[in-house]
Amino acid sequence: MSKTLFVGNLPYSMTEERLRTLFQASGTIVSARIVTDRETQRPKGFGFVEFEAPHAADAARGALGTSDLTGANS
Repeated sequence: MSKTLFVGNLPYSMTEERLRTLFQASGTIVSARIVTDRETQRPKGFGFVEFEAPHAADAARGALGTSDLTGANS
């Protein structure tokens, strides 16, 4: 059973590959997706990371839940 995390407040420069890399230390990732505007194809600043196991998603939320994904902690 997989579990998906919402990841908000992403910088517009974030890529799906980079998002996957940031979260993969917590466990096996099924998918990492950044939501884009249908018309402009520009990122909307949020996305989803789907983990293979619920405990991996929980570990990622604990490890990165309050992180600033641009490099500094908030």
